[in-house]
Amino acid sequence: MRAKTTLTLLCMGLFSQFCVGGQAQAQAQTAGTEVHMAQADVPDAPPPRKRPPARLRVTPYYSPDGVYPRYNPGPDAVRECNATYVQEYRPSGTVIVPHMSCYWRRG
Repeated sequence: MRAKTTLTLLCMGLFSQFCVGGQAQAQAQTAGTEVHMAQADVPDAPPPRKRPPARLRVTPYYSPDGVYPRYNPGPDAVRECNATYVQEYRPSGTVIVPHMSCYWRRG
C-alpha cells in the first residue's frame, strides 16, 4: 500500500511540473532556486536492514615460502643425487649438458 501511495505522489509531482510548466518556472526564477519534494511519512515502518557483505576465509595449506612441492622426508632422511650427461637438441645443434636428479631416502 505504501508503494502505491508513493507512486501516486510521485506521478502527481511530475504531472504538476509538466502541466503548469511555464508559470511554475517564472515563479521559481523570481522566488529563488529552492526545490521542495513531498514525501509520505510512515513512522511505524522499521528502517530497511542492510545485509553485511559475505566474507570468505582463505587459508593456504602450507606456509608460502617459495618452496614447491612441500615434502617433509623425516628427521633421518638422506638426499641421494645422480648426475649424468644428456643430449639436448637445440636450433644451433645437438649439445651435451649435465643433468641431475635427486630423491630422498630413509637414512
